[in-house]
Amino acid sequence: MKKKVNLIHGDITELSVDALVNSANKSLLGGGGLDYIIHKKAGPLMKEACIKLNKIKGGCQTGSAEITTAGALPVKFVIHAVGPRWLNGEKGEPQLLCDTYSNALKQAAKVKAKTVSFPNIATGVYSFPKHMAAEIAIGTVLSELPSYYEIEQVFFVCKDEVNFEIYKEILEQIEDPKIEILI
Repeated sequence: MKKKVNLIHGDITELSVDALVNSANKSLLGGGGLDYIIHKKAGPLMKEACIKLNKIKGGCQTGSAEITTAGALPVKFVIHAVGPRWLNGEKGEPQLLCDTYSNALKQAAKVKAKTVSFPNIATGVYSFPKHMAAEIAIGTVLSELPSYYEIEQVFFVCKDEVNFEIYKEILEQIEDPKIEILI
């Protein structure tokens, strides 16, 4: 069976999938941008789970991912993935972003998620260059997706037009017999 990769221009919090990936900060206690919106919409159950993870594990390191309940969101799980702040590429940021997507996929497979949605991790307040981030996201997910039999479908969800057009341009150039690209 072919894996499906979808590109959507819209609000990731309104998509009904098994696992939604949150572009989180290290504390997992909510921050700005998408992280703030996800925390607000998920409500107290997810917040309690994040507080517990923060106390037990000290949050989540850059490049890593942790999973919690989704609270009031229309998904089963939220995967909190911490991408790197862009520091001119001198602190291993590309590899850390690759690790972030890879670890989010591992977390999704752990809970047997069939569908997973990804935002544009680290491209907001963390200032990761959008085109480079899209290449890393797409490259990592498409290269690792076939090895996760549980995951059938991935959604790249772009809230802004700039990221959407970048992802579209990259995805339109991909031909992979194991993956069906839907734009």
